[in-house]
Amino acid sequence: MYYFGTNLDERFSVPEFWPKPEQANKVPLEKDEIHAELQRLRARRLYLRERRLEQEARQQPPPPPSGDDK
Repeated sequence: MYYFGTNLDERFSVPEFWPKPEQANKVPLEKDEIHAELQRLRARRLYLRERRLEQEARQQPPPPPSGDDK
């Protein structure tokens, strides 16, 4: 497709296509920021692991009672 004209930016631009800088991810550069980000990721990972283990425990049927009552 070829288009010749002076209003290319107005005609073919998509408003708000790119995120604003405050909405984008920022790479931590300082040591404290890196440490805080690692703590946040670790806490999130442990929270999701705990939820997954609870869900798996709820889905598993209880073990059958054994007949070894002495």
